Amino acid sequence: MQGELEVFRQVRTISEANPEATVAAVVGLVVAVTVGAAVARRDTGAGHGFVDILRECDHVAVLTHPNPDPDALAAGMAVVHLAGTVDVEATLQYPGEIRHQENRAMRTVLDIDCESVGHVSDLASESVVLVDHNEPRGFAGAGSVLPVAVVDHHPGGGEGEAFTDVRTDYGATATVLAEYYRDLDAEPVPPDLHETEVGGDVVVPTPVATALLYGILTDTHDLTAGASAADFAAAGALYPGVNGSALDRVANPQVSAEVLEVKARAIAARRVEGPFAVSYIGELSNPDAIPQAADELAQLEGVTAVVVCGECDGTVHLSGRARDDRVHMGRVLEVATAPFDGATAGGHPRMGGGRVPVAAVRSDAARSAFVDRLFDALDGAEPV
Repeated sequence: MQGELEVFRQVRTISEANPEATVAAVVGLVVAVTVGAAVARRDTGAGHGFVDILRECDHVAVLTHPNPDPDALAAGMAVVHLAGTVDVEATLQYPGEIRHQENRAMRTVLDIDCESVGHVSDLASESVVLVDHNEPRGFAGAGSVLPVAVVDHHPGGGEGEAFTDVRTDYGATATVLAEYYRDLDAEPVPPDLHETEVGGDVVVPTPVATALLYGILTDTHDLTAGASAADFAAAGALYPGVNGSALDRVANPQVSAEVLEVKARAIAARRVEGPFAVSYIGELSNPDAIPQAADELAQLEGVTAVVVCGECDGTVHLSGRARDDRVHMGRVLEVATAPFDGATAGGHPRMGGGRVPVAAVRSDAARSAFVDRLFDALDGAEPV
């Protein structure tokens, strides 16, 4: 029972700002650890198949989506390690930037070796593995990339030439990678032991186990939103290899003054209609602060769904959060942004994101009409 109690302590540390979420996560982990991983097991041997594909490559470029989050970084980190187990060199790469303070802390604390990509020619290999997305995007020439493998949990039509594993019922791609390790009978390495002290041909190194657990927790809001039985089971299975101190440092980094300012602006600028809130905060220099502002606004009493909008580099960035079963946030943002050329949006029932060209909402009247569209979409109406 000692191990289970320590798992609960770690989840509580990460969820201090949301006591109700903490209780739900702890209860979920009780079930996961006590009942065991059997409830979520998929006897597909996908882990063996994936490693067999890696073995056929000379060098692999492991590619995340633009501006990777913890789930993407963790999944990519795991793929790089799995490639190494079959003596295949792998390079973790990402388009965009790593700007969010938690993501930067994760990269530093867990010593994640990764490179940025601005053009298809920057890819480390023609053998590309996509993680946490299924269609290459975010860099020049992305459309010409034919990935050899895709591992993801998001809906979409992208496929790998040799291997595709997209599990939309899972809360995180990190869970898929955790199951690959399970398929390979890999044991997590406790933080106080060396890899050579753990039996088996394949192990889950402590930094990888820590990253995968954090990826699961962040993409499922500490196992309280969009989590499946597989996510709970993977979290429990990874725990013996998790470095609690490193996990705490990643989950609770220092917050910049700008992020705090953006949160304050979002709260001050909010417009509330019934159980819904929309906040258009104008220009900012760090769009990664927008989802953090949405998380903050979602804590307001009486509010069940929120959308925060902010302008940066000619684009309106949208981030939405919902804890209302009547609202599918991904679809809400798709509907609200549909008429605008160059707009993109989507996501899950509980969270979503999108982008709209600033030119489409440049005037005060256009911005007001856009906010009206968001409210109509939140309320289930088709905006006109």
